[in-house]
Amino acid sequence: MSTSTRARSSALRKEVRTAWIMSSPALLLLLLFMGIPILLTFVLSFTNTRLISPNPPSFVGLSNFIRAFTLDPTFMRSLTNTAFFALIVVPCQSGLALALAILVNQKVNGVTAFRTIIFMPVVTSMVVVSILWSFFYEDNGLVNSMLNTLTGGAWTAVPWLTEPGTAMPAIIVLSIWQAVGLHMIIWLAGLQMIDPALYEAADLDGVNGWQRFRYITWPGLRSTMVFILVTITIAALGLFVQVDVMTAGGPQDATSTLVYHAVRKGYREQDMGYGSAISLIFFVAVLLISLIQRWLTREKD
Repeated sequence: MSTSTRARSSALRKEVRTAWIMSSPALLLLLLFMGIPILLTFVLSFTNTRLISPNPPSFVGLSNFIRAFTLDPTFMRSLTNTAFFALIVVPCQSGLALALAILVNQKVNGVTAFRTIIFMPVVTSMVVVSILWSFFYEDNGLVNSMLNTLTGGAWTAVPWLTEPGTAMPAIIVLSIWQAVGLHMIIWLAGLQMIDPALYEAADLDGVNGWQRFRYITWPGLRSTMVFILVTITIAALGLFVQVDVMTAGGPQDATSTLVYHAVRKGYREQDMGYGSAISLIFFVAVLLISLIQRWLTREKD
């Protein structure tokens, strides 16, 4: 081995050691706050562990998973609610965010202020937003008052958060309103990465607005679209704060979700084994859905 080769090999080893040293704090935190909890969740899901119990934990095999799918109607309702929420929020939020991004991408006066106003709810705590909207949804709150004014006094006040048929739609509207600004900014970044020369060439060819969007804008937003779909889906499946603050899973489990049910069973009812099993089911479901989304949106030869 020549001297120069040995020197390059030594320099490479030094760089690798430096990289590991520099990344070790982040890796340690990931292990501490993600790796170990995931491992504990996996282990506890096969036991009957309780937070406060005189009896030691024991291995129960798949009993917690069987209980979830066959003996716990609230789990199945939570699963259905989570799927319903995601199926509505993902297309509506991403579509509305794209429309807003196209709107604020125009070079007109006041567009910066408009972007700021739309983005403001994103930087506001979801707890604060949920409390505020709880007041809006009261019988004499802003929503009913506004609808009563628009209908000339013909509107009958609706108890939005205490009726099984309106509680989840009310949370859906709140969730879309709060997060649409973030995804608008992401769409906007994607729009500004498209080469303006493509639009100039399209104008010379005399294409209309729909053709510009279909053949230039949408293909140029492909990678942005994949990112937004995955992030919105994961966030939608993890619905918790709005439910915890506004409805506590009610009325009649109409707003209970997988994450809320796992927290309720694991911490509030202290059934850590069963709560861990629900969390593991949630983890596997999110992983599978993300992989399916990634496969459906992959680049095709």
